[in-house]
Amino acid sequence: MMKIFKIFFGLIFILFSYFQVNDPDSGLWISIYSFAALACYMSLRELWPSWIYYILGAACLIGGIFLWPPQYEGIFFGGMQMKTINIELARESLGLGITAIVMAILGKWG
Repeated sequence: MMKIFKIFFGLIFILFSYFQVNDPDSGLWISIYSFAALACYMSLRELWPSWIYYILGAACLIGGIFLWPPQYEGIFFGGMQMKTINIELARESLGLGITAIVMAILGKWG
């Protein structure tokens, strides 16, 4: 079951990277999600120790907390394009939260 989890989230993170292509700060987010996909692959091959996933998860969690918008307006506003900076920050924070949870799972049961 964990093998499916690792493959699924590895593909999801690659998809997340692709969605960032038109983002103003695309380089940062493509790097983050590509590294998360790499972490899924490394976990699948059992090449990294668990503490690396914990550090990655903690970094994503801290980043998600710092990126949380000053005023939450949701993550959707009639479409996928960015309508306000608060929606964009909420989406970025959510992405980092998902990444942090996956990294914690990989560290614990990977």
